[in-house]
Amino acid sequence: MYETLEVGLQGSIGTLWLNRPEKLNALSKVTLRELADAARWFDEQPETRVVIVGGRGKAFSAGADVSTFPDASQPGARVAADAGRVMADAIEGMRALAIARIHGWCVGGALVLAAACDLRVATDSARFSIPEVDLGIPLAWGGIPRLVREIGPALTKELVTTCRPFDAQEALAAGFLNRVVSTDELDQTVQQLAEQIATKPAGPVSATKRHVNAVTAQMVGTMRGWSDADSLLAAMQDPECAASRDAYMQARGLSRAQPKDK
Repeated sequence: MYETLEVGLQGSIGTLWLNRPEKLNALSKVTLRELADAARWFDEQPETRVVIVGGRGKAFSAGADVSTFPDASQPGARVAADAGRVMADAIEGMRALAIARIHGWCVGGALVLAAACDLRVATDSARFSIPEVDLGIPLAWGGIPRLVREIGPALTKELVTTCRPFDAQEALAAGFLNRVVSTDELDQTVQQLAEQIATKPAGPVSATKRHVNAVTAQMVGTMRGWSDADSLLAAMQDPECAASRDAYMQARGLSRAQPKDK
């Protein structure tokens, strides 16, 4: 059913694996569309209570696939620029609770994907970064309100504008992560958490998720993310932004045919 994902359901617990390990699970246009489709599929399976979201290989995800950056001059550019927001809204809007299973790098758009999940568990060696400003683009896909919701406005401003990497302990202290465990403990911890939630009555669990999301949506305005695509397209046409993007990619030996990894 999917080119870039592995999607499964065993009992009441679903699994959604990013499956481009050779590309560090970079989020291509196909992957973004498939993530949204998979979220809708889980909503059609009434037995689904929890969905675990993880990445195959050595990283959760290297973020947006640079090779699929939209060309602002082409027809359909806005639809492409908006695909990440559609994905994040679909993951966050699932009836089931989503648990992000994070290891290795979690970069840029992947951090937005993780923020769209309800709970997040990471290894103590996991690393995070938000390099969008260095790439000459704003953090899009509804990422700003989601980060403000999870870690607050001041830290959001710092991490997004400085682009500095941060580790799992800082992410835990900031409130972005629920738990940090060793690599050997990750799968067991995530599975136990999923099973603990899956055994609870579905109605109150779903009501809790929706109530919390409704309250925080009013606080931070996640629905404003619809305009992120316009800011992204504007940045793609700005000469200063283009120069910053070229410098970032050249410094890391990247091209538009390769994903960024950090």
